[in-house]
Amino acid sequence: MFCGSCMHDNTWARALHQAGVEVSLIPLYTPIRVDEEDQTSSRIFFGGINLYLSDHFKFWRSLPRFLTRWLDSPAIIRQATRGAVGNDAAELGSMTVSMLSGESGPHRQAGEELAEFVSSLKPDIICFSNSLLSGSLRTLRKKYAGRVFCVLQGDDVFLDGLIEPYRQKVMSILTERAAEYDGYIVHSQFYRNYMSQYLNLPREKFIELPLSIDCAKHDGKPKAGLGSPPTVGYFARICPEKGLDVLVQSVLKLKQSIPDIQLRAGGYLGSQNHAYFETVRQMAEPLGDAFQYIGSPATHAEKVDFFKSIDVFSVPARFQEPKGLYVLEAWANGIPVVLPDHAAFPELIVSTGGGLLSETDNSESLADLLRQVLQDPSLRMKLATTGYNGVRMKHDFSRLAEATVQKFGVSSY
Repeated sequence: MFCGSCMHDNTWARALHQAGVEVSLIPLYTPIRVDEEDQTSSRIFFGGINLYLSDHFKFWRSLPRFLTRWLDSPAIIRQATRGAVGNDAAELGSMTVSMLSGESGPHRQAGEELAEFVSSLKPDIICFSNSLLSGSLRTLRKKYAGRVFCVLQGDDVFLDGLIEPYRQKVMSILTERAAEYDGYIVHSQFYRNYMSQYLNLPREKFIELPLSIDCAKHDGKPKAGLGSPPTVGYFARICPEKGLDVLVQSVLKLKQSIPDIQLRAGGYLGSQNHAYFETVRQMAEPLGDAFQYIGSPATHAEKVDFFKSIDVFSVPARFQEPKGLYVLEAWANGIPVVLPDHAAFPELIVSTGGGLLSETDNSESLADLLRQVLQDPSLRMKLATTGYNGVRMKHDFSRLAEATVQKFGVSSY
């Protein structure tokens, strides 16, 4: 699937490259999948196939690396993951514990290889992309004396999905190891406050960088009139926590006053959420052909075309959303948004003024605000224009590069 965290990290690396900063983006587990230029330039570490075999078979851990390294080939991993590959936290408890065990666990050798490679780059700063990689930190410290940070961008969602006895073991190890970073990077004040309590981390060690996209790659513009038919859009992973069912309920209510209303939805659908989506489909049956699911667009251009086809955008997420890249993408194409009034969403709305906030998990509240946007041309244009301008002023990837250079004191070449 397209992973939002991978995509944002890739955009971050590209922004820094363009700002004249030398960056190495190192893939772990699998090659990354992004819909822009891939910025990774090294071999894969902690290759997913070897990781699985080392976790499940003791004899595999003792094999010489020349016998196992071929399985870390990007081509081999892509071939092995062509079908549906589970990333359900409920099924990954054992591997999470073994990864966090680091220097004393079954993946010790992989951690040493990563530390050797990263230290040879002689970087000014190292950033781990999530706290679940903390098992490698102590091994890295033996080779590298510089600053090491951790980006927190949704770790809690995975951790909350672990089952016992693994969750308790993971939280015990993680709380200890995560405290050893020099600092933590987040993209909202909300997530700083939330994760400082969640992992018992000092708030003064958090650094906030703006959530960003490359706005130049989005060529949609604010529209003076409604589409025919008027269309509500959803673009995010298809899962209960993102709240597509709430949006369907809201659009069904809207149909009473806007008979030709249409709902278009896009996003990755994992195997573990097929039953949920079937429930959503059944719920949407009264809409008939006015409910369309386009799947997960394969290219950036197809994604932009989706945003151009809608009049208002909403992802009524129930969970504690730390980012919300899809909100920036809607604004970048001139689309007003209606979002729930919790997590990182209020901060995003304040930053650009490009949307309204509804009561969380309340289809009636959401329907009322969607109706206002669709039926009030001046409001719709105001939100679309302020969002379009605001995302370019405050959330373009050039702003992310500027903030990184300023807050970390890194130099350009």
